[in-house]
Amino acid sequence: MAQARIFVNDTQDRIRRGHPWVFATQIVKEEGNYVPGDIVQVLDAKRRPLGQGYINPSSMIRVRLLTSMVEDRINKAFLKQRLATAWNYRKHLGYTGSHRVIFGEADLLPGLVVDKFQDVEGEGHTVLSVQFLTLGMERWKDVVVDALQELITPDGIYLRNDVPIREKEGLVQEKGPVGAGFRTDLIIRENELRLHVDVAGGQKTGHFLDQVENHAAMRRISSGKRVLDCFTHTGGFALHAGAYGAAEVEGLDISADAVSQATRNAALNGLDKVRFREANVFDHLTNASRTGQQWDVIVLDPPAFAKSKGALENAYRGYKEINLRALKCIPPGGFLVTCSCSQHMTPELFRRMVEEAAWDAGRRVREVYSGGQPADHPVLWGVPETHYLKCLVLEVR
Repeated sequence: MAQARIFVNDTQDRIRRGHPWVFATQIVKEEGNYVPGDIVQVLDAKRRPLGQGYINPSSMIRVRLLTSMVEDRINKAFLKQRLATAWNYRKHLGYTGSHRVIFGEADLLPGLVVDKFQDVEGEGHTVLSVQFLTLGMERWKDVVVDALQELITPDGIYLRNDVPIREKEGLVQEKGPVGAGFRTDLIIRENELRLHVDVAGGQKTGHFLDQVENHAAMRRISSGKRVLDCFTHTGGFALHAGAYGAAEVEGLDISADAVSQATRNAALNGLDKVRFREANVFDHLTNASRTGQQWDVIVLDPPAFAKSKGALENAYRGYKEINLRALKCIPPGGFLVTCSCSQHMTPELFRRMVEEAAWDAGRRVREVYSGGQPADHPVLWGVPETHYLKCLVLEVR
């Protein structure tokens, strides 16, 4: 059967400049037949080729492009080469331990995420945590799994397909090992620390690997300080502050499971000055700012408040509120570490929000550090959605 062809309106050259998403609202005509998940050709309204990708009529993102070349054959060899390119990129940059292997669109493999977790104790085995987020990529699951086995030879592959976005693609949520079961509770190394990772039960792929360089930035500001880590999750910023000589560290999270895991991590590293407890961060910061409580360093690393463009206005207010409250609780010469992992909160918008919060709090700030994603989470220019993580360390004046 000949490939179906999808004609689209790309008047702003967004697709031609490298963005792989074709929205349903852009389609002006279709030629030929296809079933969901098939590879189709995409052309503009003037019949000029834009590339090939997989199609899903159930999704608002109707086509996700895999290549800009209509001459390419999208087959097993194509996918294996694309995976090998991503793996070789990480090896070339010196990644050997736990890191991201495939970062979706940034590795020209939309709908696929792969993290590698390297156990540093006991058996020292390697586990891959894999997410197939889209129908089109799910169709290539066996090819992807076989290629990962050949490239990396892990001791186990665990599928973390328990994410809501799959339902929008017409897929069920599920998780479990590929083949026979294996131990999924690991201890990995991040900077100077050892961390418990639950590949089967942790968030996303089991553990957030993207803050490693921002965690390391705590070294310069933590020694001898009182530190409050808000939205601590499994304790990343708090544990690093403790390891870098903080006098006292408290981590707050609304999740009892997160607090339990963070407490395990503190014990694993012998950090008796780092403690965690359950708390609503908004309520805690509001009360602290009203009662004059202060910390030398406050970390804000909340979950993504803006999960869609429609939620951005309310998210902006939420980000601003916690930053304003935190700034009021930091004495002159102290530090605010503030992060956002929402792709809709652009770096420019994030900086504007923090600037407004500082103004409203009556504080001036100096930038000490600006960070984002590490190189195993590369930002693909032309695809702004791949640039999601922002981290600022600011001295409060």
